Amino acid sequence: MAEYPLSDIIRTFSLTMLSILLLPLSLLTLSLGYASQYFFPQSTSPSPAHREDARDRRTILVTGVGMAKGLTLARAFHLSGHRVIGADFEAPGIPCSGRSSSSLSAFYRMPKPDHSSNSHSHSNSSNSSTPYKANGAADAYVECLVDIVRTDGVDLWVSCSGVASAAEDAVAKEAIERRTRCRCVQFDLATTMRLHEKDRFMAETARLGLPCPETHTVTSQKEILRILDDAASSSSSSSDPDSDKKEKREKKKQREFILKPIGVDDANRGNMTLLPLPTRPETESYLSRLPAISAAQPWIAQQFIPGGAEYCTHALVVRGQVRCFVACPSAELLMHYRPLPADSALSRAMLGFTREFVARSSSLDGGEGMTGHLSFDFMVEDEEITENGFKRSMYAIECNPRAHTAVVLFAQPGPEMRDMVRAYLSVLEPKGAANGSPVSRANDDDGNLVVPPPSDAQPRYWIGHDLVSLVVHPAYRVATGRIAVQEFLSGLLVFFTHVLTWKEGTWETWDPWPAVALYHAYWPLSIVDAWWKGQRWSRVNVSTTKIFTC
Repeated sequence: MAEYPLSDIIRTFSLTMLSILLLPLSLLTLSLGYASQYFFPQSTSPSPAHREDARDRRTILVTGVGMAKGLTLARAFHLSGHRVIGADFEAPGIPCSGRSSSSLSAFYRMPKPDHSSNSHSHSNSSNSSTPYKANGAADAYVECLVDIVRTDGVDLWVSCSGVASAAEDAVAKEAIERRTRCRCVQFDLATTMRLHEKDRFMAETARLGLPCPETHTVTSQKEILRILDDAASSSSSSSDPDSDKKEKREKKKQREFILKPIGVDDANRGNMTLLPLPTRPETESYLSRLPAISAAQPWIAQQFIPGGAEYCTHALVVRGQVRCFVACPSAELLMHYRPLPADSALSRAMLGFTREFVARSSSLDGGEGMTGHLSFDFMVEDEEITENGFKRSMYAIECNPRAHTAVVLFAQPGPEMRDMVRAYLSVLEPKGAANGSPVSRANDDDGNLVVPPPSDAQPRYWIGHDLVSLVVHPAYRVATGRIAVQEFLSGLLVFFTHVLTWKEGTWETWDPWPAVALYHAYWPLSIVDAWWKGQRWSRVNVSTTKIFTC
């Protein structure tokens, strides 16, 4: 066991004790839930009316069921009458919370890919060779998925795995569709690698002729300083006899940049320092404190979009057509999901960008069109935006070619969930077959678009996160005199508002065990395991089961 700072030890074991102390309350809630299902089955259990005819029953493999997004889709397929197989990674001795879901007919533990021997060459050209080389662990992962498909007679694989297996999932998609009759909701390797890394996604956006912020791949501190000098020179080169107009114009043209690591870097991914700093020595000093920036570990310098409004989207794309879509406000660590109205100008603009991106990509690359999950992070420069406003004031700053946790906003039995499942199953239809006719539409022109229910889509939260961030931690800060009592009471009010009026992202009365396992098995064991191994962490994402190391 490695040495650990005392503060980290206190944090580790206080969170573990909190989980143990609250276990009786969770079990009581679980018991009351079972009792309510027994006495009031119609109001607490999913209605059999939501299930498809047994003749249309399919076998669906959903990977990533330990995360809220994978569990949401597994439950949706189950409630529609399909047989669902779950799979996910598991650390030794730490069970995946999703394996306990009653929506699963079987669960498989997958070997985790090892990226230590993969080669990643970064280039601004979207046509460069695929920056991926398989190794033994990656091959084992792909073969595991192929074996599951063959053993269980899987008809459709819905990939909800995380960022760590993006390339391997794409390789698995190609292997599965080449060697079995199963179809996959997953992009191929070439498409995935064009979108997965920040620099390549910016190059792809430019290739498609869509608006994107000024972005540079940098391999040294000198390159960063040169970019900052060029930006300063261009902002001061204009001349205007009217000094007031000149000052306003220069202020508008002044460009600031944010440095981002290209790969997965938990310690620096949330650093939003704007460059340049007030003086050149300050900027140079700041850059010298960053991890080494080199050709082997490149970063990107991306133009900062003023305004600060950030949004994220989730989309299901089937053969080049956007079939499901939701947009919501975002944050650097997103733990609260509130859907934007599907007919709002912002949502329509982000949908328009997504459709245009898919259409242009399919047109340039040929073939039958993209099939997979497509999620964007957007920055909006101002809120005065029209349906086509993305050309002027909205920019996609990052792409996740995989399912987004925002899919939890579809998680309630009803026509929208049924239509979402049918949209996924349309992957199995022959090319050119008529699609279903979902009843959930953003407007009359979106005949095949499924969106969350317009009126009863409750925002989502995770009670474990809110309990610590809005109650326990503020209470500690009040006790130590760091914040006022009024600030604590304000957070307490928000917490109870979420509990009473929002929907917990993992808990379902008819399927309670995944939430109990998440809060009382997975997270306590994961936190203690990190402490035992000497892995320091700054925060956790309850919904994606990710620990951010530092």
